[in-house]
Amino acid sequence: QVHVVESGGGLVQPGESLRLSCVYSGTRFTSTAMGWYRQAPGKQRELVASIIGGKRDYADSVKGRFTIPRENVKNTMYLQMNSLKPEDTATYYCKIRIGSENYWGQGTQVTVST
Repeated sequence: QVHVVESGGGLVQPGESLRLSCVYSGTRFTSTAMGWYRQAPGKQRELVASIIGGKRDYADSVKGRFTIPRENVKNTMYLQMNSLKPEDTATYYCKIRIGSENYWGQGTQVTVST
């Protein structure tokens, strides 16, 4: 059974940074696509950043501030978030694709507030 776990969230002040981690286990296959999503209260879940076949893409709202670092750690994806803003406050989820199946983690809370 595939298991996806996010970590690294927390409470930070505007302008500060956080680094999220997503680790998956329970499969011998490598994910072909991985993405970070977020969902704020009362809003739809939105795609923040993705990596598909080595190509990284970012939502306009986070371009220049968020990156998926190029670190070759097995079954792991990170999200480096810099210059955080209050509007970045949300639960952040990791989604991975293995074959034709998508798997989600339970999310990690990021709160940006003074």
